[in-house]
Amino acid sequence: MLKFETELKKIKYLVLKEVAQLAIEDNMNKLEMLKIPYKILNEKQAEYRCCVYRERTVVYERAQLAAGFKPDDNLTNELESISDNDQIIYVIASACDQCPLNRFRVTEACRGCIQHRCMEVCSAKAMVRINGKSYIDQNKCRECGLCKKVCPYNAIVEVMRPCKKVCPTGALEINPDDKRAMIEKENCINCGACMAACPFGAISDKSYIVNIAKLLKEKKKVYAVVAPAITGQFGPQVKVGQVKNALTKAGFKDMVEAACGADAVVFSESEEFVERMKEGQKCMTTSCCPGFVNYIENQFKDLAENISTTVSPMVATGRMIKEMDKDSYVVFIGPCTAKKSEVLRKELKDAVDYVMTFEEIAALLGALQIEPSECDEDPVQDASTFGRGFAQSGGVTAAIQNFIDSKEIDIEFNPTKVSGKDEIKKTLMLAKAGRIPFNFVEGMMCEGGCIGGPATMTSLMKAKGQLIKFSKESESKDVITNKKVENFEKVNMHKHK
Repeated sequence: MLKFETELKKIKYLVLKEVAQLAIEDNMNKLEMLKIPYKILNEKQAEYRCCVYRERTVVYERAQLAAGFKPDDNLTNELESISDNDQIIYVIASACDQCPLNRFRVTEACRGCIQHRCMEVCSAKAMVRINGKSYIDQNKCRECGLCKKVCPYNAIVEVMRPCKKVCPTGALEINPDDKRAMIEKENCINCGACMAACPFGAISDKSYIVNIAKLLKEKKKVYAVVAPAITGQFGPQVKVGQVKNALTKAGFKDMVEAACGADAVVFSESEEFVERMKEGQKCMTTSCCPGFVNYIENQFKDLAENISTTVSPMVATGRMIKEMDKDSYVVFIGPCTAKKSEVLRKELKDAVDYVMTFEEIAALLGALQIEPSECDEDPVQDASTFGRGFAQSGGVTAAIQNFIDSKEIDIEFNPTKVSGKDEIKKTLMLAKAGRIPFNFVEGMMCEGGCIGGPATMTSLMKAKGQLIKFSKESESKDVITNKKVENFEKVNMHKHK
């Protein structure tokens, strides 16, 4: 039985489950979607919002997004499909709490000191003295933060909207008319950080759960490529082998570890690194995290040529499956929203048909009344210990170091591993300035790596221990001993054709 760490995750699960049920029953239409709020909410009393009417509107908008439609709180409008759009992350307007916007505020800790350095540094003249203490005129404040930096008592606090604070590109803006969050699509990298940060669940990812449910219902040959971060997502006692069994019961032809593709990526990326260094290039960055790749292309365009051309483990595994089974469909299951944008890239569309998150696969299994904890355990031995380690920050670096050492390659490998927007920005700024003491950058947009992804059901701290345990269970203790890498001999391991 699933246990949810927050009420938001529970609500999202219930909505996705109802949408999946409609798809399975081939009963997806606006009228049926309008019934979803009444199925999962208390009809008479609001539990989370100001009133039941707003709660129903929020759930309806969430259901629209889950079904692949643009979230719209106007019940008279027709459903607008967004399945083919590149944008993955959307704001659910009715759920946004329109958080207070005064970024800096003077607290009671202000001592009314004689020096008043806060007033001296304020070029906007927004800092004034009232009754001997500092006060910020919000009409003049430019939110530069200098007053906060110079206050010796730390009496000035900074309050930012959680969604805006975590956005790595500044794509999360505030609508000046209604004060709700909005996303500037040109700068959005679909990393899902804002989705994970919003405590009101006002930001979510569009889903392909309807498309996937239909494929399974039609008995198509659908393979599930599962990220190693899956371990522990259905509870600490549920084995990955049980998840595999559950997926086959759901109609998937087979489950393949994306970590198997990670092993193949190690071969390709290591060879590419050696070649680049011999050509005199100073640095190469990894390509397995689409959020990291999108961030470089969006914010550090000059460094885009440093990105490895080796495909991600997801793409490598998808291509391998389609090489072996030409008529198959491939669905990637992971913790990442940016993966949904990765498969839409023109040069990668041949690999994976759909991406679904851990939240979505849990809901699909729930709609099919399949409980992983009650399933038998099937064998899962597609990948090495190092391949499975890709799911945490430092995993790629460790795998490539292991490969270079095992092959006794004569090359200087001086890596750095960074995760989270702050570490990444700092490192890329140094790289742009040419002040880097390293020649290999492993970047993960989510702090801690994939196990800290926005669409996980288990916290980072709980997932990390589960991943380490799962990695150690692999029969292949290093990349070069994994015989299944031979399946990638005919696979194009690069983004270009």
